[in-house]
This record gives sequence, structure tokens and C-alpha cells, in this order.
Amino acid sequence: MFHNVNIYYEADIHSVNLSKKEMTVIDDILLFKYVTNRISGSQAIVKRMMDIFFSFIGLIVASPIMIVVAVMIKLDDFGPIFFSQERVTKNGEIFKIYKFRSMKLNDSERPATENDDRITRAGRIIRKIRVDELPQLLNIIKGDMSIVGPRPETVALTQEITKDCPEFSFRLKVKAGLTGTAQIMGRYNTNPKNKVIFDLYYIENFSILYDLKLMFQTLIVFIKKDSTEGFEE
Repeated sequence: MFHNVNIYYEADIHSVNLSKKEMTVIDDILLFKYVTNRISGSQAIVKRMMDIFFSFIGLIVASPIMIVVAVMIKLDDFGPIFFSQERVTKNGEIFKIYKFRSMKLNDSERPATENDDRITRAGRIIRKIRVDELPQLLNIIKGDMSIVGPRPETVALTQEITKDCPEFSFRLKVKAGLTGTAQIMGRYNTNPKNKVIFDLYYIENFSILYDLKLMFQTLIVFIKKDSTEGFEE
């Protein structure tokens, strides 16, 4: 797990030229101080208020679309409209995420692939325009997630990826999010190491203004075809 520990590292010719970090001297050795970014109490309150406000607005605006999607799913195979699954969020806590069901019943344990035959006819449409994610606004209102943060992964996938890439757990320093740096700048099938880099960049550069910027940039995701593609096997 990622700890909020400041780091001192010894300077060299290159780091002196490039670094603008805080410095200190021990004996006659110049050290640079790397200060880990932390979300302050006031920032956490503002972020939570933004989550609730924008999620309620989103539910109101998207309600006609959500009704149409619900009817599509029900008429497609008469199965459940919603799908829930255990995901991992801040500090490794587990919660149930809500989505519109886009796959056949009892067939959603592993990530979807492109042209996956488990995806229903209605599912192909709603996944393409990403409206299957809209029920996650309820998770945000409940406090399971934030609007902006690392993508929440399943428990099994988190454990599997962390074995090969221990740094993946660093993402759990903050709440999982509906959108974020990795979701906007990466792809659905971006490899785990690159996801960690995107997510750590977000965590270490967090600000309320940056969250607002990412919310607006999320609109671009809706017109990017590769942002909704599944993993390639």
C-alpha cells in the first residue's frame, strides 16, 4: 500500500539542472526533498460536495436515456436490467459497483474482449456509447466512488495484476472514480503498468481545478472508439 512518506534523495549534476524541488543539506551533501501529495481535509470536503452535486445533476439529465436503456435490456432477453460486481476502492475496501447489464447472465467474470460473444445485442449498443456506466452515479452518491479517480478493478484482477506489478496497489491511495487520467488519456486495454503511471500522475498532481478539468475532458471519451474497446486476447 502507498504510504504518505516524504522522500529525500541525493542530488547529482542532472537533478540539479532539472529539479525545482525543496532542498536541504546534511553534512556537506545536498539532498532534494520529494513531498508526497496529500488531499487535505478541506479538499476532501469540496471533492465530496462536487461528487454529490454533479452526480445528482447527471442522474436528472440522463434519466430519459437510462429509461430507454432499461427498456432495451429488458426486451432483449427479459433478464435483469442491472449488473453488480465487487470492485476495489480506496485502501483496498471492497464495494459493489452498479452498471447496466450488457452481457449474458452469469457470464461476466472475466473482462470482455472485442467482438465477445457474451455481449448481448443491447449490450453492444450501450457499451459503444458508454451509457452502461451511468448507474455508477449511484455508487458516487453512496460514497463508494468519486467522479474522478482510478478505474475500479475487480478483486481477482487487482490481486492478479499486483503480483506482476506491485505498484498497481498505489492507485488505492484514493477512491476509485468514474473517470480519471487513465480513463481519458489511456484506453480500456491499456496495460496495467501504464495505468499506474496515469493514475499516479493524477494522485500526485491532485487539485480541485484538475478534477474539474478531467470532468470536462471526459466528454471526449464518448467520441473515442478505442476508449470502449475490450482487451485483446
